[in-house]
Amino acid sequence: MTDQQDLYESTYVEFPEGRLRVITAGDHGPPVLLLSGAGLDNAMLSWRHLIPALAAEHRVFALDWPKQGGSRDWAGIADHSTMLRCITGVLDHFGLETVNLVGMSQGGGMTLAYAIEHPERVRNIVPIAPGGIISFPPGVHQLLWLIAKLPLLSHGLSTMMFRKRKAVASLVRNTLIPGPVDDFEEIVDEVHQLVLDGGAGSSDWQNGSIGFLKMKLDLRPRLAEISCPTLFIQGDKDVGIRPKHTVAAAAKVPGARLEMLAGNGHWSNRQSPERVNGLIIDFLAADRAKYGKAAG
Repeated sequence: MTDQQDLYESTYVEFPEGRLRVITAGDHGPPVLLLSGAGLDNAMLSWRHLIPALAAEHRVFALDWPKQGGSRDWAGIADHSTMLRCITGVLDHFGLETVNLVGMSQGGGMTLAYAIEHPERVRNIVPIAPGGIISFPPGVHQLLWLIAKLPLLSHGLSTMMFRKRKAVASLVRNTLIPGPVDDFEEIVDEVHQLVLDGGAGSSDWQNGSIGFLKMKLDLRPRLAEISCPTLFIQGDKDVGIRPKHTVAAAAKVPGARLEMLAGNGHWSNRQSPERVNGLIIDFLAADRAKYGKAAG
């Protein structure tokens, strides 16, 4: 498989803890910042199909989170406040006063959070199966808390489990992409290579979001503060972020639209890229029109 990353420019944005790689594409139109998921993910893995689709009419910026992709060398914990700071740093580096945000899973949670904390810098948002909006029943919650606190479980055991390609294929099929997809084998190869290169496990953001008795990070009480146009995208077969959570979250955001994709799992942007790309491009059409008038 050709590494599509080579088709785009990469810029490195310096932070005290390290540097972040941002893949860029497109030379005109309103800016869009793409935020990928946690764990075994990165900008190119999540957004391989969306970047070229958006770049025809947008300036596209796809961020590798700390400790992912080209941003692996990072000193310190990449918790929620750090991730918010990363987004602001990227926007400032590229001179972007405002931006459209598209994020999936962890990136979807950060998309919601940034719209809450920095509404003046956000044009529109598209959270895809977002994190930060779920809770767990007693017992399950404490087990997840324990796993988050023990690196041997959260990283070491996961790495051992997924060093075999067959295990990765099962993970992708059972938890991320339950339906048919043309490039399934390529996706498995990409994810497997990430395990071999850097191991597997939950992110600092995920580990830090869960306390012993309740979630430390719960965006739901503040979702009503979001004032920009919002499109939620959710797979109805998602076992990572259950559809009921996204339905409830969308109902709290004033004027939000929800698109439920039949037969899709957690990774709808890879399972149904043409459908997801079309939804996002159509959703941003009004912003493109406003941006063009302002530029003219």
